[in-house]
Amino acid sequence: MAKEVKIKFIELAAGAAIYLGILSAARYGYWNFAVTEEMELALFLLAYAVLAIDTCWQFLKKLVHLKFFDENLLMLIASGGALYVERYTEAVCAMLFFHIGKLMEAISLNHAKRSIIKFMDIRPAFANRKMSIGEEQVKPEELEPGQIIIIRPGEKIPVDAVVTSGFSSVDEKALTGEFRLRSVHMGSKVYSGSINQGNVLEARVTKVYEESTAFKILSMVGEAAKNKSESENFVDRFTSLYSPLVALLGVLAMVLPPMLLSGQDQETWVYRGLIFLVAACPCGLMVSVPLAFLGGIGAASRQGILIKGANELEKLSRTETFIFDKTGTLTEGVFGVKEICPKGTSAVRLLEIAAYAEIYSKHPIARSLREAYGKGIYMSRVVGVKEHPGFGLEAMVDGKKAYVGNSRFMELLGMAHPNVPDVGTAVHVIYDRRYAGYVLIGDRLREDAEYTIDWLRQHHLEAMIFTGDNASAANDVARKLGIEFVYANLLPQDKAAQLGEFMDSQLESEKLAFVGDGINDALALVQADVGIAMGGLGSDAALEAADIILMEDEPSRIVNAVRISRGTVSAVRQNLYFAVFVKVFLLTLAFLGFVSMQNAIMADMAVLLINLLNSFWVLKYPG
Repeated sequence: MAKEVKIKFIELAAGAAIYLGILSAARYGYWNFAVTEEMELALFLLAYAVLAIDTCWQFLKKLVHLKFFDENLLMLIASGGALYVERYTEAVCAMLFFHIGKLMEAISLNHAKRSIIKFMDIRPAFANRKMSIGEEQVKPEELEPGQIIIIRPGEKIPVDAVVTSGFSSVDEKALTGEFRLRSVHMGSKVYSGSINQGNVLEARVTKVYEESTAFKILSMVGEAAKNKSESENFVDRFTSLYSPLVALLGVLAMVLPPMLLSGQDQETWVYRGLIFLVAACPCGLMVSVPLAFLGGIGAASRQGILIKGANELEKLSRTETFIFDKTGTLTEGVFGVKEICPKGTSAVRLLEIAAYAEIYSKHPIARSLREAYGKGIYMSRVVGVKEHPGFGLEAMVDGKKAYVGNSRFMELLGMAHPNVPDVGTAVHVIYDRRYAGYVLIGDRLREDAEYTIDWLRQHHLEAMIFTGDNASAANDVARKLGIEFVYANLLPQDKAAQLGEFMDSQLESEKLAFVGDGINDALALVQADVGIAMGGLGSDAALEAADIILMEDEPSRIVNAVRISRGTVSAVRQNLYFAVFVKVFLLTLAFLGFVSMQNAIMADMAVLLINLLNSFWVLKYPG
């Protein structure tokens, strides 16, 4: 139980014990000695003081920042006024029920936050650091890059590392939201927060704990719980105006009727005005909104969808256009060589030049070229590698200049080259100032890409493709998925510029999402209303640039994210409408004298409880 909840519980228990003791003495004569009126008053004031301590403290904290018109002030004025008109039982009872409501708030918010942490249970407790003789158990924060750690079966991986010895299976469910064991062996990357499910592994630390995957995810989820949505900001603004307004109305209810209407009792209207203030407390309204957003963020995190804040969750619910990168997003990004077309050299030599030139590149196309070459690559044969983003690269291979890239790179270099009609990505090669041919690369659609686009279409959401690939490859993917709008041959800055044009033309209420791999698309991810990064596991660029990170390379998780965001916002609206309706009804009854102070505060608790239950279904959302 959180410290705040414990304190509130102790205060409530102490105040309730004193209050019930007074009732037993005054009403039922359970005590063996006579209780005078003075003693009864003193005990009432003691019970009230114990229960009002936290309310006074919360009021004083806001008073320092000149924000004092809130539910705490309303309750202090109302209950203090009840004491003044000698309604001691009602004053203490109202404060008691108010305290119960605040305790319910604290428990609910604490439960929501703990639910998020529970399902993101990835914080490693210790690490086994290998020493020259034996090993020692240390905190993950003490590890440094280059050190060797030992990971036994059942242990959490403490920091991001690379396996140096052994083979095993790793459970990454806490990170990705999906139970699927991944085989690892020497050279495989392993991420902090994963669990070793097989044999003993030795691994070399690549990142300190503060830069590892687990720490970044936990930090991001923690910040998400703090970031407010537009709805929450609206509630804050509403209550900042609402509280002083109802305080003024309460005072007017005490003063005006006896002045304007003959035969009206002053004390009766003072009491009604106090009930009006109690009925006006906006507790149920204030807690139900952040709780619903916490529930949505928690439900998403359980499925490996990390959302950076309530504002991002709310914007996703209003998103009407989804723009997808092609390579690695709608397609697997696992390329294979379909055809080798040499000119003036052999197919083997053409592939060799391309593979050597791409020796340092991490792009999926570069990997496919090296894998297709299939022979050992000697780095000493390559020098002077220079990358040209969006075009290709140049390098000295065997002492001669090589240029490897797309057709735009060939045009930029002024080199004549054939127009490749086949569907795929053509990698053109210039070697020793002559055009040497091209290698045609093919890619496969992701299994769930078609389902994702179909779902968006059925829900009247627009899907587009922005890609740096050639038009024929882009149009082929678009045709298979039924996407109408395709923009090909775009450099990273071109994607951002085109994205900016769309955003300038849309209505203020409309939102646009860009879905990319988080590395090459960082600029577009940052610029979009909602940036969604695919395959964020281990990707620093994704964690930094995007608003929403899908920890697995599965576009269909966007469907779950949209469903959760819409369900969350729907719950928020229901809570707001219900709370406002009940408040208006209750204030009317209070003004007419049809409710007591206890009834008013219990009605507010009922609103709070109903809104909490409505918010909790979001937290349990299965997807």
